[in-house]
Amino acid sequence: MRKLIFSLFAFLVLTNVNAQVLDPVKWKTRVEKKSDTELVLIMDAKIDNGWHFYSQYTPDGGALPAVFTFKDTKGNYQLVGKTSEGKYEKHFNDIFEVDEYFFTKSAQFKQTIKVLNPKLKTIKATLEGQTCIDGKCIQEEENFAFELPEMKVEETQAVVEDTAKTTATPTDTVTENKEDVTPAKSTVAEPTKKEEKKGLWTIFFLAFLGGFAALLTPCVFPMIPMTVSFFTKQSKTKAEGKKNAIIYGISIILIYVILGSLVTAIFGADALNALSTNVWFNIIFFVLLVVFAASFLGAFEIVLPNSWANKVDRQADRGGFIGILFMALALAIVSFSCTGPIVGTLLVESASKGGLAPLIGMLGFSSALALPFMLFAMFPGWMNSLPKSGGWLNTVKVSLGFLELALAFKFLSNADLVSQTHYLERELFLAIWIAIFGTWAIYLYGKLTLPHDNALTHLSVGRLFLALLVSIFTIYMIPGLWGAPLKIISGFPPPMTYSESPNGVGGSSSGNAAQLPEHAHFGPHGVIAFDDYEYGVAYAKKVGKPILLDFTGDACVNCRKMEDFVWSTNEILPTLKDKVVLISLYVDRKIPLPKDKQYVSKETGKEIVTIGNKWSDMQITRYKNNAQPYYIVLDSEGKDLNSPVGYTPDVAEYKKWLEDGISKFKK
Repeated sequence: MRKLIFSLFAFLVLTNVNAQVLDPVKWKTRVEKKSDTELVLIMDAKIDNGWHFYSQYTPDGGALPAVFTFKDTKGNYQLVGKTSEGKYEKHFNDIFEVDEYFFTKSAQFKQTIKVLNPKLKTIKATLEGQTCIDGKCIQEEENFAFELPEMKVEETQAVVEDTAKTTATPTDTVTENKEDVTPAKSTVAEPTKKEEKKGLWTIFFLAFLGGFAALLTPCVFPMIPMTVSFFTKQSKTKAEGKKNAIIYGISIILIYVILGSLVTAIFGADALNALSTNVWFNIIFFVLLVVFAASFLGAFEIVLPNSWANKVDRQADRGGFIGILFMALALAIVSFSCTGPIVGTLLVESASKGGLAPLIGMLGFSSALALPFMLFAMFPGWMNSLPKSGGWLNTVKVSLGFLELALAFKFLSNADLVSQTHYLERELFLAIWIAIFGTWAIYLYGKLTLPHDNALTHLSVGRLFLALLVSIFTIYMIPGLWGAPLKIISGFPPPMTYSESPNGVGGSSSGNAAQLPEHAHFGPHGVIAFDDYEYGVAYAKKVGKPILLDFTGDACVNCRKMEDFVWSTNEILPTLKDKVVLISLYVDRKIPLPKDKQYVSKETGKEIVTIGNKWSDMQITRYKNNAQPYYIVLDSEGKDLNSPVGYTPDVAEYKKWLEDGISKFKK
């Protein structure tokens, strides 16, 4: 008897683990009166620890953004502006290769409305979004009902709590939560601060390398001995010369930091960050970088007016601190044809990150540029170790031109991804980069000359090593056309899913369509898959195989991880191809169901109007679970053969579970 009770208890516990409808976001709504005719509808969310709810502005290609729909607006009320929200956190998702914007712990959304019908008592709204924890995601679908106050002229301010709310499941009745739901905080959580700090250090380091590269150009490098000679001859003592050199270096840094500060002040800390997903701004940045690249390659020079240099040069003759400051400004103006494209690129790239990035970028660039001037002026004897000016300086400049050109296509790719025009898909992007870096390698080997190159009689060891490095990188990219992941440059090319052939040129997904069963398609790694349950079950009956039922989502991170790192292994992939029928049901697809197929769920009370709604309702109704990924092995009649599992990154564990279900089918 005790053994029976224990077994029953264990069964209930295990069943509860796998059968759980998650509800990590608790919503409360209220109405504030703004004027005699305007109201503010407020939606406060309290988010469970560890979970995060995605912003309305989450970029395409990643998680699903929040979408608010306000019903019955015609003749009753007007929306005033867009739905506003608190400050979100930003993290880079290395699976989808996009930034994602989301809230943790709490969030607040506001929508201002103008009431047109004074008899209006209730406003209904719906929310569709996504909530995730450690890559496991659920679809948020909420219905709100705002009870409106009476609109009286003498009232100046009223706050009415709304208690009418239809939730995701009938068991989740509305209860008064005594804990206050605080608005989304304007400060980000600690992990985000650390990530932003790390990002700023990355920007500083890359900008520092940019400053060092600018130092090795024909416009800047020859000025080092000239400047050092000036300080050593004009200074009465060595101590004075060192002091003036330090002031000169600090002045260079000050000039460029002021430039970065102006960009931040003019555009705002987050303005360009928001514009980074704008199609037209990405196209403008692309054109700008192509112009910079053409300048470096020798098509023309970008120079500031000579009158500026002459006026600044005259001010430099004044001597003292002011004179040294103008000397530094003169360096910035005279060397602009070489430093301008680098500075412009750094400002474009760092400004798109928002915040203090432009200022930090200019600090890194100017520090690298100023440091040699200071050090060689303080220690003139080091000048003997400097290499002589020559054709190698133009080689550096041309190399920067190739890098500028490659980076330009990243911005054009951003524009194409945002607009989803599919003009610059992964294969074309990689082909362009292979051509650019391949041409750069040919140039470094001396087989191609450009306008300002000197005659090349031999290759230096340094140039040869650089040519070999660029050649290796070019060859490394070529397999990317056939589906290689190219992890070294992850985040630069469009993702694998944004491709003419998601499994690579000549991959199995581009195989003979005649080999596909009716209503099937090639899924991940060339596995034949169905995205409709009925068609999949019918095919499984026909071929006499068990079914792997996969509740998944286009915006599900751990679903992609399972496909990329578990399904792709030699232990799992042959089983998926030969021993089971894969049915992948996407719960986040917004494809409308035919009107006669739409219904109201008996389990949740929600309207089922899309394909995604249908599969989500099936998962909740049948398995009492709403998280993805979610896997079950079924027989060809659609009956469960084993207990469902979720995200299972251990290949051996997943293999054991999968083979257990298949073995039960054979019995």
